[in-house]
Formats: sequence, C-alpha cells, structure tokens
Amino acid sequence: MAVGAAGGYPFTGRLMAAVTHVFTIDDVAKMLGEDAERLEAIIYNDDDLTYGSIVSVYPGPNETVTALTDDGIEELTDMIRAARIRTKTRHEFLDDFVDNTDRKRPAWLL
Repeated sequence: MAVGAAGGYPFTGRLMAAVTHVFTIDDVAKMLGEDAERLEAIIYNDDDLTYGSIVSVYPGPNETVTALTDDGIEELTDMIRAARIRTKTRHEFLDDFVDNTDRKRPAWLL
C-alpha cells in the first residue's frame, strides 16, 4: 500500500500513526514528578523535541494550553534523565578532581 502525495513526495509509502490523545504540561509534570514551569521552559524551544510532539490546544478564544504526545513525553523523560546523569557525573568528576576539601574551588569549576 502506498500512502503519500502524488509526484514522489519523499515520504511516499510511509504511514504515520495518528495522535489520538495528548497530555497537558500540568499532567505530564504530575506523571514525572517534575515542576510544570520547568517543563514549560524545556519545551519552550520546540526544536528540543521531534516535530509534532508538542501540541497547542485552544480550549477557548483567548486561551492556549501546551500538551505533549506520548512520544513527546518519552523524549522529555529521556532528556531529563540524560541531564541528571550528566550533572551527577560532572559533580562526581569535580569531587574527584578537587579532592582537597580545605582548598576552595575556582569559580570555573562550579
């Protein structure tokens, strides 16, 4: 089965699943045990997640709610996990590197 636009569009023959539900940032924050404002800051740059993972929902004429698809939640979870691992690794490295607690760390190491 070939699916796509006529004329050889690059995605001819590929079938994408339709998004059937999304979760608001507040719901995602509760699910992940994170601060909703922090998640908003992370996804503010929509280049951080795959196109289509962030959805704007318009529940009223002057109201917008940001929501994520399942894929968006998974990508966000991976980003947070990676950031925590890097932060922990960085702190462990610094603790090993500057093992003398009597010596003050230079500002560039903090």
